[in-house]
Amino acid sequence: MKDVKKWGIYLICPISCFYILPMLIRDTGSAMFILLGAVPILCFANGLYYGVKENKAVMYSLLVGILFLPTIYLFYNSSAIVYTVIFALLSFAGAMIGKGIRWQKR
Repeated sequence: MKDVKKWGIYLICPISCFYILPMLIRDTGSAMFILLGAVPILCFANGLYYGVKENKAVMYSLLVGILFLPTIYLFYNSSAIVYTVIFALLSFAGAMIGKGIRWQKR
C-alpha cells in the first residue's frame, strides 16, 4: 500500500498529460503538438524526477505505458498504440538518467 501511495504522487503528471491535454486538441496541428511535443517532454521530465527520487524505474515506466492505453480509445485511434511504447521508453530513459544523477550525488 505504501508503494501505491508513493507511485501515485509521481503518476499525477502522466495522468494529467494523458487525460487533460487531449481535451485541448482542436485540429491536426494541435494534436501533433500535444502528442509529439508536450506529452513526450513531460513524460521524460517526470521520469527524470522520479529517477532522482526513487529506485524502481522499470515498474514506473510500465505504469506510464499502461496509463496511456485507455486514452487511445478515448481520444485517438488505434494507430496511436505505438505511443504507448514511446512514452514508456521515454519515462524509462528519464528515470535511468535520474538514477545516474542520484548516483553521482553520492
